[in-house]
Amino acid sequence: MEWNVLFFLNSALLGVGLAMDAFSVSLANGLNEPHMKKNKSCGIAGVFAFFQALMPMTGWICVHTIVEYFHAFEKFIPWIALILLAFIGGKMVIEAVRDKDVQEIGAKDLPLDHKEMLLLAVATSIDALAVGITFAFLNVSIMEACLIIGCTTFVLSVIGVVVGLSLIHI
Repeated sequence: MEWNVLFFLNSALLGVGLAMDAFSVSLANGLNEPHMKKNKSCGIAGVFAFFQALMPMTGWICVHTIVEYFHAFEKFIPWIALILLAFIGGKMVIEAVRDKDVQEIGAKDLPLDHKEMLLLAVATSIDALAVGITFAFLNVSIMEACLIIGCTTFVLSVIGVVVGLSLIHI
């Protein structure tokens, strides 16, 4: 596929759609930690951007590997993706219901640690994995698309943290 303005615009808009959950989490982190330093906000954005760029590549590689080695399973790939995403989504719903009990007790909000940051980054990038699976069936320059998606996520995540910090000081 030839690189052009339409490809860039399409990838950037896809990146915006994929980055909305990372933006929301970044906004919440900015609200939760009022004295966050710039390097931490860039770190948060960098982790989200890395996983948003990594997941489409992972989905693309997995599909190409499966198709190459298991051509008989090609018609089942969308169903396998559906089952995996439904399982992950179901676990997220169950954890949200369980965490509701903890939140009602009044647990104090603490700054984000590395383990939670990685879990949030993976959770917010699951939809990008599905995009990578879709990319495998299209004629897409996967490296360039992943780079554009990652850069878009980085910018929107920094904006999310900045807006969250700004809302505290209003």
